Amino acid sequence: MNGSRETQPERTVLSWQRTGLGVLAVAGLLAREAATGNAPVRLAVAGAVALLGLGVLGGLAPLRARAVERAGDRGTGVAVPRLALLVTAVVVTVAGAALVAVLSPR
Repeated sequence: MNGSRETQPERTVLSWQRTGLGVLAVAGLLAREAATGNAPVRLAVAGAVALLGLGVLGGLAPLRARAVERAGDRGTGVAVPRLALLVTAVVVTVAGAALVAVLSPR
């Protein structure tokens, strides 16, 4: 190539941040529904989902960013399968919580 730096790893780091923000958005929607429907259990679920979102933003995304930085310094690949599996588990868990909240009667 023409000496330009590869940007895919940086875009991947940004996508992890967007995933965390998306989880927080789902938590906000769940919390709003719980508050307007006077459903304390749903509110607790919304709080747990929010903690998962914060975990992605404050924990997993920075770990991924550091892995990208280290790999860039070494000139090696950036695959971190355990982190990818963990963030996938978070997204599936949040999707399940949202599905239960939508399908459960008021």
